[in-house]
Amino acid sequence: MASPYEYDLFVIGAGSGGVRAGRLAAMSGARVAVAEEHRVGGTCVIRGCIPKKFMVYASEFTHHFQLAESYGWDAPKTAFDWRRFITAKDIEIARLSGIYVTNLTKAGATIMHGRAVLKDAHTVEVLGDRGGTYTAERILIATGGRPVTPKGLEGIEHAITSEEAFHLHDLPKRILIVGAGYIAVEFAGIFNGLGVETTLVYRGANILRGFDDEVRTHVADEMEKRGIRVVLGCEHERIEKTASGLMNHLTNDIALESDQVMFATGRAPYVGGLGLETAGVTLNAGGAIAVDEYSKTSAPNIWAVGDVTDRINLTPVAIREAAAFAETEFKGNPTTYDHRDVATAVFSQPPIGTVGLNEGDARKQFGKVDIYMSKFRPMKYAFAGKDERALVKLVVEPASNRVLGVHVVGPDAPEIIQMAAIAVKMGVTKAQWDSTCAVHPTLAEELVTLREKHVPVELGVSG
Repeated sequence: MASPYEYDLFVIGAGSGGVRAGRLAAMSGARVAVAEEHRVGGTCVIRGCIPKKFMVYASEFTHHFQLAESYGWDAPKTAFDWRRFITAKDIEIARLSGIYVTNLTKAGATIMHGRAVLKDAHTVEVLGDRGGTYTAERILIATGGRPVTPKGLEGIEHAITSEEAFHLHDLPKRILIVGAGYIAVEFAGIFNGLGVETTLVYRGANILRGFDDEVRTHVADEMEKRGIRVVLGCEHERIEKTASGLMNHLTNDIALESDQVMFATGRAPYVGGLGLETAGVTLNAGGAIAVDEYSKTSAPNIWAVGDVTDRINLTPVAIREAAAFAETEFKGNPTTYDHRDVATAVFSQPPIGTVGLNEGDARKQFGKVDIYMSKFRPMKYAFAGKDERALVKLVVEPASNRVLGVHVVGPDAPEIIQMAAIAVKMGVTKAQWDSTCAVHPTLAEELVTLREKHVPVELGVSG
């Protein structure tokens, strides 16, 4: 019996999640269309993880040059060409976007460049170069998130978000970054490394809310050692454009002038104007699309994956959610994605790698926990006489001896945590962890040589 629908799957959004779901479904023989209103690749490839990592690489060379002299190199005078870098970055991003397009088309999917709006539970209208109305048996929403800025703040029109930061015509001499999450902390390191006078402002008591408290304090201290000014406990009252720049009027009678102001105060699910109500798709209390463990929405034939669902807003998670959807709906193998113990990295300077529970959450869940921690100067920096310190920390549940969390701050932390995540996901015990022979000399060996329990100063007893 012929299907009454033009497509078996219509995907709204061609980011990492949408592309993965569309490609896998098409490879199974399904008729697939993917609509994208901007560029194929989504936030991660176009205005997120990938270009940001290129910027991190560029900014780290300042530190490398400084260390080089301690290792016997006569470092020549260096200069950074922002526009040359941006041009090279844009060329590479275009290449990567092209690969996404190629992978979709090779799999047999149809790409539509335009904004897609739900007209009912099975009908999508596309506004763009292939404008028209299309029907689909299944619809997947993968529209991601967008930056949010304060509403009603006087002078907010003078500020930018991370999306504009990727395309600045000139590198500012002074920048004030508002926020203290992944994006704010990473861009603070980027601009500081590129020679920009950088200030990070946050209304809370410490940066990186949700991370382990030892990690948060350690990273803030190390950032300040590198020249980033961290101002906590205050927020904007207004932004005033002056002849010499932008005057940031903050609470606590603080006024700071900068050439650029960047807000990195969070992202919200991109759900506006999608026609969700018309199709019977409901949102949760936080404004994200509500889904079950199979990523199915309140509409029986509509699913959603990635940041638009606000579960764990990481590219690899969106990809895994998308793969589980395709496995369930197009391969007849009901599959869910386990969101526990997902490793993550912050490409701050120094970088962070973390997986599992932080100490605070572990204590709430298990009561008593054992903590193993070390702070030390990495060999590379000790030789150079630099006062830069790394941190490694294990959170262990005493009854089972299971490692609940691993936290690393220091060189190559993101690479280290990927391997540690395997062990944590498998439920490794501290005894098994300790039985692993160290690789010497490395920073990572500190993780398998921690033997003494950490005694918090404020407690005066074993954790």
